[in-house]
Amino acid sequence: MNLNLTPQSILHDIAQIQQLERGTVSIIRQGPQGPYHNHQCYEHGRNVSRYVPPEQVAEVKAAIDGYHQVQEMMAQYVQLMVDKTRAERAAAIKKKPLPPKSSLPKIRKSSA
Repeated sequence: MNLNLTPQSILHDIAQIQQLERGTVSIIRQGPQGPYHNHQCYEHGRNVSRYVPPEQVAEVKAAIDGYHQVQEMMAQYVQLMVDKTRAERAAAIKKKPLPPKSSLPKIRKSSA
């Protein structure tokens, strides 16, 4: 990951993560050859559970870690963009010229 945080560098780092998966991997029970794992996640508002073969457990866990990394980097990206937007707005307010003051006295209209 890049230590020089710019919006472009964060997007570049996000693009380097090639596998993403939501959810968790957990042991559902112990078997004679070792633990049985399942992957749980929400899809379309419903909890979905899938069996994970032992040879795929590490891959699914890595994809879940990748998803968490993307989430963290997206939060950093959003914060950088919010800061940039606020700085641009503040700079635009400071650059706005004040209207010239008139030397004529203001005449108020009566409400009668």
